[in-house]
Amino acid sequence: MSRNFDLLKQLDRTKEILDSHQEKPETVRPTETAPSAPSVEMDGRVRDEIGKLVQNLFRSPNMKGPRRIVFTGTESGNGCSWMCSRVGEILASQVHESVCVVDCNLRSPGLHQQFAIENHYGLSDALLRSDPIRQYARPLSRPNLWILSCGSAAENGQTQLASEPMRLRLAELRTQFDYVLLDVAALNTCNDGIVLGSLSDGIVLVLKANSSRRDTARQALQQLQAANIPIFGAVLNQRTFPIPEALYKRL
Repeated sequence: MSRNFDLLKQLDRTKEILDSHQEKPETVRPTETAPSAPSVEMDGRVRDEIGKLVQNLFRSPNMKGPRRIVFTGTESGNGCSWMCSRVGEILASQVHESVCVVDCNLRSPGLHQQFAIENHYGLSDALLRSDPIRQYARPLSRPNLWILSCGSAAENGQTQLASEPMRLRLAELRTQFDYVLLDVAALNTCNDGIVLGSLSDGIVLVLKANSSRRDTARQALQQLQAANIPIFGAVLNQRTFPIPEALYKRL
């Protein structure tokens, strides 16, 4: 089944969201600490579609785009890590600024697998220590693309996502990287998306074609709206195309 998605809708682009993007302090560029990993795999059609999503989210000429976004599924298995990694890759290819993808799914980490690397010391370890956050980040395929994996202390770190250290680490990430994309556990499994969404600029919901249930998606929207968390939109993952790719490219 071809992996792809459509941008379904844009929601809650209110003045409050725009006002939340304060001027950033001067960026401190991380120094490379490990060999870079290979880029993620995407065919041309997938790359084109994700490119459109990146433009809508981060590079719209009508508004100042968000800098810190949570990607979360309505249900487990919707491909949230897949989506977050591809958006990070495309965004880094379109900007000169630094991009960091962060695995906040301490229950079932998978972002590192999207880049075919090991789950090295990462977020969960940083939450238990005081070293600079950039010491836990690893460079990826592009000079401006980095990953902060789940880390080796994930089991102990689960309770830390709603803690003051987590809030401070997110603030630190904002000073170290221009864009921060958070891969978070599905909303039907825990409230991590609510907690981290309240500490970010907003959320992108990931749905799965022919799998995600309407009632579950509606419940997720209600939870986010009740918590006053901006929802930038929803993407439909693993959509199939009934027309040949050669014809699709002409559309």
